[in-house]
Parts: sequence; structure tokens; C-alpha cells
Amino acid sequence: MRLRVRFQKVGKVRFTSHRDVARMWERAFRRVRLPLAWTGGFSPRPKISFGLALPTGHESLAEYLDLDLVENAGIDVGGLPDAFSDALPAGVDATAVAVIDDRAPSLQEEVGSCTWRLSVPASVVSVPHLVARALDAPSLLIERERKGEWSKDDVRPGILGLEVVGDDGGDVELEALLATRPRGLRPLELLRALDPGLESSRVCRINQWIERDGLREEPLVAPHAIGARAQ
Repeated sequence: MRLRVRFQKVGKVRFTSHRDVARMWERAFRRVRLPLAWTGGFSPRPKISFGLALPTGHESLAEYLDLDLVENAGIDVGGLPDAFSDALPAGVDATAVAVIDDRAPSLQEEVGSCTWRLSVPASVVSVPHLVARALDAPSLLIERERKGEWSKDDVRPGILGLEVVGDDGGDVELEALLATRPRGLRPLELLRALDPGLESSRVCRINQWIERDGLREEPLVAPHAIGARAQ
């Protein structure tokens, strides 16, 4: 049996790395005595695979992992979100769990874009003007490092959508739909493309998307939102 878990990562726990979050989940699975399936060989590992890594310091309402259970596990899937959340640190909560096809493609292969919310401190720079200019631009070049080498990349194709969705006089809130392939565009790279001096006070991934037959859908929908637990 293969399960897909959707979870959120909010509050102070956002400063933990992707690897640390993976360790949190492995401990949680042990605490709830989940009958995980394991790989073979000399160094067996539980069959767990995570989706796209979340940059350290960012929050998310839409993180995912897939896991395999032993045959005839006899698990009450409906009770797993609460069980997992109780076994995880504050700020990491499971919001949905569902059985998926054993042959389903990996999350890394399927997710093609993500929706992000970015809070940008208001300044003398007109954020709506920057957004309009970026959307009208045929190309947006930024310097990016990969494997120790720097290059100038055109990131305009990676911006699938961008708009101002809030302005309270202190922060301007942007919503951006960014591609994850062929090379994903990170939220902070988007800000550099808009203006090199632009910074964000908060970044949150709110959706991940799979494209099927021209339609965009989430890997697993959360039935209800969960407020952040006390930090």
C-alpha cells in the first residue's frame, strides 16, 4: 500500500532544513508504529520519498511525501493526519493522507509548478510597477550559481503568473506561479529579477501543481486548513 501525505511547515520550524524535516517524519513514523516497507540490500531504508525541497526559511501549506507500507498493514488511514501531527514538532502538521496507486509517478516527476505568497515591505519602489514591467518584458536576466559556476539565465519563462494580491500600507503581498522545470525558479530569484534590492519578510508555498490533460490539479487536496500551533 502506498500513501501520500500532505503537510504544512509554519512558524519557527521554517528555519529547519529539508533533511531535518525528513528526520522529524521518520521519528514520527516510529512513534505511531507505522508498518513501513523497507528497501533491501546491506543498508535498508524505509520507503519514503519527499516532494520538492522547501528552501530553508520559507513556510508552506502544501508539502508532500509518499511512503510504502507492508502488505496487509490494516491501517486506519482516516486517523493518520491527527496521529502524525501529534507525533511531530510544533509547526509541522499533517493535513491530509490518502492511498495512491502503487505505480503513480513520483512527486519530483509530476509537479510542474508552485504557487507562492511573498510579503514585500513597502518602499519607495512601486511594486505593482515592477510586476507590470516584468510581465511585459520579453526576458529577465539574473545571475545564478550552479555547481560552483555562475551564469546569466533568462528566468522570464519560469514566471507563469504574478500579481499583487494585497497592500496594507506596510507590506505588499505578491502571489506568484513559478515553474519547477526545466530549472525551477525560486521565490527569492523572482524578487531579484523584479529589482535587485527587493527583499521579502515572508515567503509561503501555498500550492503545488500537476498538469494533466491541460488541467492543473494538486497532488492531494487538504480537506480543511489547520492553524499554526503555538510556537
